[in-house]
Amino acid sequence: MTETASFDLTGRTALITGSSRGLGKAMAQGLAEAGAVVILNGRNAETVAAAARELRDAGHTVHEAIFDVTGEAAVVAAFEKFDAEGLEIDIVINNAGIQHRQPMLELALADWQRVIDTNLTSAFLIGREAARRMVPRGRGKIINIGSLTSALARATVIPYTVAKGGIKLLTQGMAAEWAASGIQANAIGPGYMLTDMNEALVANKDFDNWVKSRTPAGRWGQPEELVGTAIFLASSASDYVNGQIIYVDGGMLSVL
Repeated sequence: MTETASFDLTGRTALITGSSRGLGKAMAQGLAEAGAVVILNGRNAETVAAAARELRDAGHTVHEAIFDVTGEAAVVAAFEKFDAEGLEIDIVINNAGIQHRQPMLELALADWQRVIDTNLTSAFLIGREAARRMVPRGRGKIINIGSLTSALARATVIPYTVAKGGIKLLTQGMAAEWAASGIQANAIGPGYMLTDMNEALVANKDFDNWVKSRTPAGRWGQPEELVGTAIFLASSASDYVNGQIIYVDGGMLSVL
């Protein structure tokens, strides 16, 4: 196999959670362009269908999976449906995530739990069900989406920080348990990206200036700038990479 061919995803099927927009949609498109069949996921059937139409119009093979990644029964049922349809998932990207900004002293337990369930527990549930199929086959790629807060804390986003810190160690735990079965579990830590979730931050002049001054690249990241890392971790090019988190952050974590 040539070095270039090792990045080819032809013949592989990838499930990307939270992929109707933002980072998930960008990575789904990138994996599809690299040859993968992609399964788009979300809770809103209309937004998932719209994203799927865009990819099909570009000539890609796309499936739609409408289910809540935070519910164990829903996740188990979704994978049983994949089995029944003959969809053998080779790659999982655990991307689904939400944010909740509030000082910790004012934080309600329900809001804490909602963020933890969406950003961390979902990765456990999806990863577990995927690995139950990957382990007997002796191959598979699991990519968890972390954050800068997988390494450092920031005030007013405590549940998000805890969830993304957990993603880093969940990824290492997956590698510890499943590497011998031919599964590679790694994570991507995006920096500040221009997504719908960050619209309010981009519009805040002070915060926008802080991001640009704090980041050596001097700008926000674009969702498509995660695609190269995602393809690397999803492909055979990364077969001896396991339990790692790669930060795609314009250099922010590298400087004081």
